[in-house]
Amino acid sequence: MHFYEVNFDGLVGPSHNYAGLSFGNIASQNNANAIANPKEAALQGLRKMKSLHDSGLVQGVFAPHARPDTRTLRALGFCGTDQQLISQAAQKAPHLLRACYSASSMWTANAATVSPSADSQDKKVHFTTANLANKFHRAIEAPTTERLLQAMFNNEQHFAHHPALLSGQHFADEGAANHTRLCDSHGHQGLEIFVYGASSFNPAIKKPARYPARQMLEASQAIAHLHQLDTQHTLFLQQNPDVIDMGVFHNDVIAVGNENVLLFHEMAYLNSQSAMAKIKAAYPGQRPLHLIEIKQDIISVEDAVSSYLFNSQLVSLPEGGMALIAPSECQHNDKVATYLAVLQQADNPISQIRYYDLKQSMQNGGGPACLRLRVPLSSQELGAVNQHCLMSESLYQTLTLWVEKHYRDRLSDADLADPSLLLECQTALDTLSQLLNLGAVYDFQR
Repeated sequence: MHFYEVNFDGLVGPSHNYAGLSFGNIASQNNANAIANPKEAALQGLRKMKSLHDSGLVQGVFAPHARPDTRTLRALGFCGTDQQLISQAAQKAPHLLRACYSASSMWTANAATVSPSADSQDKKVHFTTANLANKFHRAIEAPTTERLLQAMFNNEQHFAHHPALLSGQHFADEGAANHTRLCDSHGHQGLEIFVYGASSFNPAIKKPARYPARQMLEASQAIAHLHQLDTQHTLFLQQNPDVIDMGVFHNDVIAVGNENVLLFHEMAYLNSQSAMAKIKAAYPGQRPLHLIEIKQDIISVEDAVSSYLFNSQLVSLPEGGMALIAPSECQHNDKVATYLAVLQQADNPISQIRYYDLKQSMQNGGGPACLRLRVPLSSQELGAVNQHCLMSESLYQTLTLWVEKHYRDRLSDADLADPSLLLECQTALDTLSQLLNLGAVYDFQR
């Protein structure tokens, strides 16, 4: 049976803006209150999806969430019509309105953690929706994410869905951004690596001092148990607390893996040599592992964060070899570009470097890897996926026209107080839910 690596990219929502909501994410903080272009943001993401589809990869689309989140505004005490909610929040609590308008669901690497059927005891693909408990504007995403996943993977024979873990920092979970799977191929038993920033119950585990740890060890352990993973082929590694304090808020900002390749910075993990030894010992495959370490004196953590080198996607090409799907910022950083040119020629499976303009997402702190949720699927499992969510030439054209019709090309903080923006967003997503055959996944449709 053939297996596919399917990347479901988040379609940027019509309320894309720069509110600077993500403490610890340097790009998000540095670009707070800049003017956003939601139309260009969505089109940039669609162009990346279409390009990977044209390369022979199976590419999916993950719909945005309905924003503003009127359900949350009502739960916080605002009342009246939807338009009155907006006016009240804009006057009395603009910080809450900004959070409820966030288009952060575009970064679907944080939507869930996924384990393929090759790893789970019941031979199903397992999804656990992330609770994103560390940030208010993201913690409100879980209910819609669960409905979207159910609408996309709606077959109990093949897919097992788990709700978000208990809310609160003790089991804070940020999804696949802190999860890597190494394997001989996507259909083989893999090594699932969960990377955590701190522990809720073990004070002996070092914590970052400046920025919060967003992934708790206990959350990762719970997910591994829910997904029925083999303990011999499951690892829990700690991210270096020092790099979290340097703006590395997720593991996918400092390491990227695919099949038998792990590209990582020497400061990515606490006790890096020990971590690599554990990976080698637990790896279940037969192919040689390529553990490619980049030294600090070659590319500093600061250059890694500013270029988002490690937030590139690493994908297996149909013709063989791998491609690194990198943001154009890597091309504009001389040290990073020089290193990638050497990497491409070195003795490893990475045969191509492809650069993509994702500036609108990058300015808010999310690169190519942030935008996608990777789901390894067998041909039979792929056939059970909602086919309307899989990229094609016709879907690309349809979604491009949809964006052109419904999205603004300029959005500022002041525009969030405009009640007409709410109606524009709801109209757009009501149409999208029909295009992608999602059913009534949004609160305003219920």
